[in-house]
Amino acid sequence: MGCGRVGSALATAMSDRGHDVVVIDRDETAFRRLGEDFSGRTVTGVGFDREVLGEAGIDACDAFAAVSSGDNSNIISARVARETFGVERVVARIYDAKRAAVFERIGIPTVATVPWTTERFVAALGEISTTPVWHDPSGSLVMAVLDFHESWVGTDCAKFQDLTGARVAFLFRMGQTVLPDPRTVIQTEDVLYVATLAANVDNARAVAGAQMPRE
Repeated sequence: MGCGRVGSALATAMSDRGHDVVVIDRDETAFRRLGEDFSGRTVTGVGFDREVLGEAGIDACDAFAAVSSGDNSNIISARVARETFGVERVVARIYDAKRAAVFERIGIPTVATVPWTTERFVAALGEISTTPVWHDPSGSLVMAVLDFHESWVGTDCAKFQDLTGARVAFLFRMGQTVLPDPRTVIQTEDVLYVATLAANVDNARAVAGAQMPRE
């Protein structure tokens, strides 16, 4: 639901992966963004209207993404998809971080655009955020940026993970995103994004921020 820049890109990406895709937007001209090669269907209408959703085939769909430019529309349409039609995989794009947190608690994953983009800029400017950039709906698992003491430089990810209890999900290195393996060695300017249990975040920060323990 939503055929703006994000919605059209998402629809095209899923279609290119072989999925049957239906795009809903109240503005028929928005479908021009999909291009002539788009193989899916388009439906003009309000994305949380039950008749419009029915026309789009929501009764038989496996996943629903609410990616319009309005938080309210995305929230309503995502809840209708989940609660009325029983769609298993539902995700909503939310600009307001506080709303996103509430929405996560009722079991619908969100992409909080502004906080995520902000954290990317913070990292690019050489600063480290102390706020988790993502958490699962239950709040038990988080992804956060960990600052590390210089003594960790030259240590591989396997040892870092073993000592901090936090798994290195990915890192930024010289402007590039790197998916590390256990043998990847931490370098001076790396920005580490780790996944860990929420209960372990403070411990992981403390261990990573201190002199690396010696065996």
